[in-house]
Amino acid sequence: MTTRLDLDPVQEAARIAAQNDAFRNSILGNPSVADAPEGQFVMTCGVAALGPDAQLELTRRVAAFDAFNADSDPQGLHEMGVIEFNGTKVWFKIDLYDVDYQYGSPEPSDPKQTRRVLTLLLPSEY
Repeated sequence: MTTRLDLDPVQEAARIAAQNDAFRNSILGNPSVADAPEGQFVMTCGVAALGPDAQLELTRRVAAFDAFNADSDPQGLHEMGVIEFNGTKVWFKIDLYDVDYQYGSPEPSDPKQTRRVLTLLLPSEY
């Protein structure tokens, strides 16, 4: 059964942004983010080809990312970011799925009904 939370759009965006931040912060196994929403962290072949040192550094930067602003995050969801790494732009994107990872979440602001997939990718792979 799907139930919609009674949140206005601003409250819902703030709640999703906080959950996305907690999820991003948890990708390194940070124990202080015990209440982080469930999800998966994946990277594309292009990012994997950069090598393990680059992968680790990029993961650290994604986890610590906080450069959201009105231009780069107009909906206030903290769902996408751009990182400059050794002269290369790398993107991260968080998508919100149902608990089976098959469809979009029926209630994106409810962590019991939502699973996140954070993808690290090169712009050329979009």
